[in-house]
Amino acid sequence: MTDNRIYLFDTTLRDGQQTRGVDFTPADKIAIARALDEIGIDYVEGGWPGANPTDDRFFAEPPKLERATLVAFGMTRRPGRSAENDPGLAGVLGSKAGAACLVGKTWDFHVDVALEIDRDENVQMIRDSMALAIKRGFEPMFDCEHFFDGYKANPEYALSCVTAAYESGARWVVLCDTNGGTLPHEVEAIVSDVVKAVPGTHLGIHTHNDTENAVANTLAAVRAGARQVQGTINGLGERCGNANIVTLTAILGLKMGYETGVDTKGMKQLKKLSRMLDDRLNRSPNPHAAFVGEAAFAHKGGLHVSAVQKDPKTYEHIDPELVGNQRHILVSDQAGRSNILARFAEIGVEIDPKNPKVQRLVEDVKEKEFLGYSYDTAEASFELLARRTVESVPDYFSIERFRVMDERRFNAKGQMVIESEATATVEVAGQRLHEVAVGNGPVNALDLAIRKALSTAYPDLNGVKLMDYKVRILPPPPNSDGTDAVTRVMIESAGPDGSMWRTVGVSANIIDASIMALSDSLNYRLLKSGTIAKVDA
Repeated sequence: MTDNRIYLFDTTLRDGQQTRGVDFTPADKIAIARALDEIGIDYVEGGWPGANPTDDRFFAEPPKLERATLVAFGMTRRPGRSAENDPGLAGVLGSKAGAACLVGKTWDFHVDVALEIDRDENVQMIRDSMALAIKRGFEPMFDCEHFFDGYKANPEYALSCVTAAYESGARWVVLCDTNGGTLPHEVEAIVSDVVKAVPGTHLGIHTHNDTENAVANTLAAVRAGARQVQGTINGLGERCGNANIVTLTAILGLKMGYETGVDTKGMKQLKKLSRMLDDRLNRSPNPHAAFVGEAAFAHKGGLHVSAVQKDPKTYEHIDPELVGNQRHILVSDQAGRSNILARFAEIGVEIDPKNPKVQRLVEDVKEKEFLGYSYDTAEASFELLARRTVESVPDYFSIERFRVMDERRFNAKGQMVIESEATATVEVAGQRLHEVAVGNGPVNALDLAIRKALSTAYPDLNGVKLMDYKVRILPPPPNSDGTDAVTRVMIESAGPDGSMWRTVGVSANIIDASIMALSDSLNYRLLKSGTIAKVDA
């Protein structure tokens, strides 16, 4: 082992599972463990055998990992019991994991108040537990709970717990900022003291994000000598979360030059890993996430875009492709010709920069954004607008009329229900098609009715799903009487191939704005799929 090697330890399946609203299934845990193994994470903590049925099922048939070591979490032996006869330890050391991470107290306050035992007894519990883990063939790790609080209160006692674990054969002694209240300068100073007693090549760091410093604290510990870092995908975790292992992996490898188990190929899968977890949890990805967010390499200001086109290093700290991300040129009321031309290049439209249509589009975008449109997040609506300005776009369909009725009533079971019924008339290739649909709201009903009408001509639309629907009421335009508020509707859609796109509609009427966004969404899908209408003669 070299001093430049950092070992990555992921605790998404254990500490991340303590996140409010997160409840992994065994299938989720297996899929996440395999994804972590694939990119090159060194340790994957699967959970706590014996703590709950999900973890029991996971460890009963754990996934086969090619590169990562599977870790089982548990506690040191209980007071008054031998390690050999402790049921909690038996569950951990009876698992099919390769390593055991055992948590114990290092803060004298917790030993005195929570455990109510002699402090020397706590130290002996650590020694006995490490020894048994080694005897049973596990790679032993000691999780120093509340270490930084304990060190600040009584450094001598906290260090005695750390050295007891190390001297008993612990491969890793992990210093935990359990409450997440320690600051980077404190972490660096304390870890610098600890490495005088325990080599940094045997020290790990586990931080929580309660002061928004989890990543910074982890890096501070690394600077002081710690060589194992723990975290979770997307910073999942109890309360404010843990250190984000995605961010840490990118920083350690790309910014600080450390060697990890994640090679160039694995690094390019970081965005995919981040999205995979969000998909499993049915969460919307954080667009502003460092390195992997949609906005991480998005450029909006005209001066920025112009410079990026000359050399991306002017406004990008790394090449986005290194982490599996990509550059985005946004178009908004701040856009200039540089933004528009860059977006043309992205969508594959060739145009002479001197073409007057370019300036016409710039002015059109600024005018529409003044009215309430937002093209920097509705890239599909922008592409349709741009293509219609500089080239022809097929008239796939037109919505001639629609109507929505909402009904609030009692059903046959005496339950109050609210249903929306929508009728829509659309024209496709000279034919008028009329359909009716019932939905759980007016927009849902209209979406179903329109796509039902279009299903014969455009069967490709059957697989399109409305993933997200956002409404924002905008202030009335200047010089109005104050009652003419504008509604902006943003829609995110997904195709059966996994593609996603966003569209926007603006109107004084929320239903009308929704129809605009829905129409753009369907037109965009048809444009990208190159569909030709199938209409009976």
